[in-house]
Amino acid sequence: MRVLLDTNIIIHREATKIVNKEIGILFNWFDKLYYEKSIHPLSLNEIRKHNDATVVETIEVKIQNYNLLKTEAPETPEIQSLRASHDHNENDKIDTSLLKEVFCNRVELFITEDRSIHAKANILGIAEKVFTIDDFLEKVTAENPGLSDYKVLSVKKEYFGRLNLNDPFFESFKEDYKDFEVWFNRKSDEVAYVCQSEAGDLLAFLYLKIETKAENYSDIKPILPSKHRLKVGTFKVISNGYKLGERFLKIIFDNSLANNVDEIYLTIFDTREEHDRLIGLIQDWGFEYHGIKSSQSGNEKVYVKDFKPLPDKNNPKRTYPFISRGRRCFIVSIYPEYHTDLLPDSILNTESAQDFVENEPHRNAIQKVYLSRSIYSGLIPGDIILFYRTGGYYKGVMTTIGVVDSVITSISSENEFIALSRKRSVFDDDGLKKFWNWKPRNRPFIVNFLYLYSLPKRPILKELIDLGIIKDVLSVPRGFEQISFDQFETIMKESESNESFIVN
Repeated sequence: MRVLLDTNIIIHREATKIVNKEIGILFNWFDKLYYEKSIHPLSLNEIRKHNDATVVETIEVKIQNYNLLKTEAPETPEIQSLRASHDHNENDKIDTSLLKEVFCNRVELFITEDRSIHAKANILGIAEKVFTIDDFLEKVTAENPGLSDYKVLSVKKEYFGRLNLNDPFFESFKEDYKDFEVWFNRKSDEVAYVCQSEAGDLLAFLYLKIETKAENYSDIKPILPSKHRLKVGTFKVISNGYKLGERFLKIIFDNSLANNVDEIYLTIFDTREEHDRLIGLIQDWGFEYHGIKSSQSGNEKVYVKDFKPLPDKNNPKRTYPFISRGRRCFIVSIYPEYHTDLLPDSILNTESAQDFVENEPHRNAIQKVYLSRSIYSGLIPGDIILFYRTGGYYKGVMTTIGVVDSVITSISSENEFIALSRKRSVFDDDGLKKFWNWKPRNRPFIVNFLYLYSLPKRPILKELIDLGIIKDVLSVPRGFEQISFDQFETIMKESESNESFIVN
């Protein structure tokens, strides 16, 4: 497998000081899978112009570790059209030249953190071959679970005072914030959300703070108006293929709902590639640039998410976790052997949490995949899904609410089905192959949904029948079965749910 690497990935890999741990994880996977690391001559020219002479010298010495492409792919009509519409400067032209190698099948994969390149790949129809670091790590972790170096432990709350401030994880904070150590020690009795590997390495850290309407925002321009807010005080995730970023975003949104805030905000420097990735992640989920915060450590960008929005039915991610009152609602069944693997927050009291450590990407993701052969496949973004865990009269139970993000019904081949499903499905590749081929005359379709809410009190099948939601034991939905919004609200009331995420 030949993989083309974008310029910045090579620069970070060969820098004298390692500042991006994800790059090391990435290259470790290349070695395990015997992938050939390729570099484009245009990237080498860019590297030679780098302002750090030491980096240039180091890469010149180590260039033999890479396959330098000897020729350039031809200019096709599609590439020429892309250049005419999107290439406005020299950097744009170089980006298109790198994509050209993928488009012409001279390399199998291209790894880049540049969002504009990913947008171009989508235009060319090769998005499935162009990966961010995190997406690539998800892919290889899902495909090769036995080769993973470690399991990721569950997210837990921990006192600052019990964490090791000398952990390399905190080095970037110390470099960015002059008083980080003083601040950290002052928080010794406060709680953060953390995630660690089995070896004890810190992989993710999140500190949240509720701010009242009396908070002083004079150091932010433009000044934030008086509102009840949740501040994301410290947030860092090491990309490792386990979707921890989404897992921690879910924690942020859950805290915001519980505290009924008006807005969420965070401040972040944009001096590191890991910062760019975090900014891209939060923008995908509805955060927007507001302005600048000034401090003795420098200027940070401020990003804000409106937490009293009108739901966007066409792009539910942007206004997640809110859904619209009156939307279509569907019940769908899920077998017990798949239920908690896909929906770990909806674990039953009879199950052991130790059996569901978050060591697979789909467990941590907000965005998930449900595979179906339902007769009805006309779901649209914004539709509400209620997941019913099968089990009979007393053990069958309604557990979870999701919202449809997208539906894919036109799937041409087994390979395409696996590629579209793999990262966020409970099935491995062999399971996906069996699922695809089980009924050749009735191929499955894919429902991409956002995990939204776990019901605090789960109505069993007997109660659902008594409430008139399901007619009888023989009428349990086999596919997607629509119910009225009034019936949905009945389930919400019976389950004693917090309905603050349902808005007019």
